[in-house]
Amino acid sequence: MHFSKLFIVFFVIAALACFTLLELSKNTVWGWLLALAVFAAFFILRGTVLADKSIWLRLAAWALFVFALIGVGKLSAPPARQTPAVDAKSPAVTPVRTVESGELTGVFTEDGEVEVYAGIPYAKPPVGELRWKAPEKAEAWSGVRACDTFAPMSMQPRSNVLFDSVSHIVVYKDYKITTKDNQLQAMSEDSLYLNVWKPAGDVSNCPVLVYIHGGSLTTGSAYYRDHTGEAYAREGVVFVSIAYRLGVFGYLAHDELAAEDANGSTGNYGLLDQIMALEWVRDNIASFGGDPEKVTIAGESAGASCVNALCVSPLAKGLFRYAIAESSGITGKEPYHTFRRYSSALETGSAIMEECGANSIDELRSVPAEKLVSTRYPNSAMTVDGYAITEQPYLTYEKGENNEQALLSGYNMHEADVFVATTKVTRENYLEKLRPVFGDHAEEAAALFPPAERDPEYTYFLDAGGEAKGSFNELYSAAWFDYSHYNWGRLLAAEGRPVYEYFFNKNNGGIGSIHSGEIPYAYGNLPADSRLYGADDYALSDIMTGYWLNFIRTGDPNGEGLPRWEKFNDDPTMVLELNTEVRMVKDKYLGVYDLIDIYMDEESNKR
Repeated sequence: MHFSKLFIVFFVIAALACFTLLELSKNTVWGWLLALAVFAAFFILRGTVLADKSIWLRLAAWALFVFALIGVGKLSAPPARQTPAVDAKSPAVTPVRTVESGELTGVFTEDGEVEVYAGIPYAKPPVGELRWKAPEKAEAWSGVRACDTFAPMSMQPRSNVLFDSVSHIVVYKDYKITTKDNQLQAMSEDSLYLNVWKPAGDVSNCPVLVYIHGGSLTTGSAYYRDHTGEAYAREGVVFVSIAYRLGVFGYLAHDELAAEDANGSTGNYGLLDQIMALEWVRDNIASFGGDPEKVTIAGESAGASCVNALCVSPLAKGLFRYAIAESSGITGKEPYHTFRRYSSALETGSAIMEECGANSIDELRSVPAEKLVSTRYPNSAMTVDGYAITEQPYLTYEKGENNEQALLSGYNMHEADVFVATTKVTRENYLEKLRPVFGDHAEEAAALFPPAERDPEYTYFLDAGGEAKGSFNELYSAAWFDYSHYNWGRLLAAEGRPVYEYFFNKNNGGIGSIHSGEIPYAYGNLPADSRLYGADDYALSDIMTGYWLNFIRTGDPNGEGLPRWEKFNDDPTMVLELNTEVRMVKDKYLGVYDLIDIYMDEESNKR
């Protein structure tokens, strides 16, 4: 065989590029084998049969080679599969437990200390005629249902696998080369299921935590490694995670839907799902050793907004006692995200109807879920529908008609950094970029935080940068996320109910204190074998889980061996800093909150 040096170099580069793409795209192992066969076949043919052929024939062979590799990539794309409840071969099966719909079993963790029940239906599948209707109780089943696999996640735009891999290299820094992740999480419109982690054995009267995942009300899953419930179950808490309808399936609003609903409700189907899940917990959690009178709800990002919505919904009254909210809320007079005016919700619904070429809701119900999920109109917000949410949430607090008896909430240092990464902010355009958040008070905000560059620890290669990007990130974080907790806290404190507010700013080898960075710390899910975290991270996680668990049990996070967490009620200017050192510190964004108060009053008066 004869090969030119140029061919060898190009061939090696092509092979490296191909197999890198196969790895980052999570193609299956047989795809690697097929690609290897294609490379080997072409190498042999190029050196024998094609060696003395015309340039055109060789070019045609190259084209066929490229098309073959593209075909391999498509044919070996990662399949969508459901995830086992525990990462162990042939796990032991739990005793049979009985819920309203029938009998079921789960599986034990490998050490036998925790029972996991995955994919328990709490409502009928919201498909066909039940699309965009209030959820109905799950139907009964016969026999014993094996709840050993997490259900598919709710319909949502599927993220690009290659982009996701790159983000885990660049942002999360936790990328691993393994054959265990060559699959996608299954997805379905039939997704109203929940998961339960409980201490092994016959336990009773355990406190219960119900976790609501985030994802801008458009993405996310009830199962994710950072918020699994195994660690809490080991500490005597029954942990429940729930799925709910997302995006166009969960938050579409339309006059025709309101007219056909007995309560005149539309636009909050995802919230109604959460309420039904809480009703399921009330009626069934005792079968898993949980006490229905000791339920705490928790959520992060959009999940925290959902927690806030449940706190003001008359339909959720009596279904829980305490609330934990991380990095979002909807108590502002004009919330920045996850909440919209009813008129805006109806306009979006009409636009989607037109986009799909539907003349009625019945016709829209016949549109395949795979087409609907790709709508260009976002449905990432709840609304005042007069039923699940009866008024702007802050008004419910002013009346003292909210549901939570105590609140633990807070925010992270670099909340907005990733969300605004592609925005370039310079000294020249700084005020212009601030106006959408502060209106005519942009200059005052800029005076509080003069132009400053990004923190080097939180600089990503895709970030557009600019000499004012650091201060811009801080102000956007304070407005979009931090303010909601301050405002929520003072509304609840005015009722005399206890509030505890934190500020998470721990750096680490992973994502640090960007949005969602606190989750694995708070729920005891820092990976034990990761080089991204050090002893101080695991120590902080122990402190945070101690606070969260104490709060779930008593409504007060304080306890033996933990630094004192002072109530927001006693001094609303102070927050608990969660870092290598845990201590009470002055909230650095108080001046920003004052500007937002003024701005929101002005915007509300325009309505």
